[in-house]
Amino acid sequence: MLYLVATPIGNLGDISLRALETLRAADIVASEDTRKTGLLLAHYEIKKPLMSFHEHNEQRAGERILALLAEGKTVAVVTDAGTPGISDPGFTLARGAIEQGLPFTMIPGPAALIMALALSGLPTHAFTFRGFAPRKPGVRRRFLAIDRDSPHTLIFYESPYRLQAFLAAALEVYGDRRAAIANDLTKLFESVQRGSLSELAGALGATKPRGEYVVVIEGATRRDALRDELAEGEADEADEGDERDEDAGGDDDDFAE
Repeated sequence: MLYLVATPIGNLGDISLRALETLRAADIVASEDTRKTGLLLAHYEIKKPLMSFHEHNEQRAGERILALLAEGKTVAVVTDAGTPGISDPGFTLARGAIEQGLPFTMIPGPAALIMALALSGLPTHAFTFRGFAPRKPGVRRRFLAIDRDSPHTLIFYESPYRLQAFLAAALEVYGDRRAAIANDLTKLFESVQRGSLSELAGALGATKPRGEYVVVIEGATRRDALRDELAEGEADEADEGDERDEDAGGDDDDFAE
């Protein structure tokens, strides 16, 4: 049996009783970082064989895990923090288990995106999770533009090294929408900053970001739609004006004659 086990995103007290029971019963624990998982297991006095399962060996390690499952072994998969498969390895393993008809399930638990959404103060009834944005500026802008007209609250993960560049790109693509930035969730210095994208970018400019961030951005509103319609109307008028000028003035060949 395969178990995808959610683990704490910061505070070790957030692990569930079912997660502990599953880890104790597993024949082997596959983890994104065996050192970090080793500390988690040691904290709860659990001793289990560990194997690496991360983005750089996902295919090879996944094949080994599927082979163990076929032998009747019980494998628990964890990541550094949070839910396997959510911006972490796990999706390909679940798909492989489905294709081979092997049983698997999920032990639910912490997910930073849900906590950040709930604390953001932005609408929670409909949201789109987009994970990490691309690193390159042009590709990042195109990635963000996909959801420019979406009415749903948007959620992104970002590293401290690219946070300022991400906020600048988001401001350019979405306009100065309401947003929230969550950091160190469930930890001692947990923080959630709320405001417009420009306000948040300015506030962070005076600090050195640390740790992983969750950025929550307001979805498109009627105000945004009106602004875009106005911009398109002005562009159309400019085009029509150019056409009138061309009709009235003739072409360069007429003057040459």
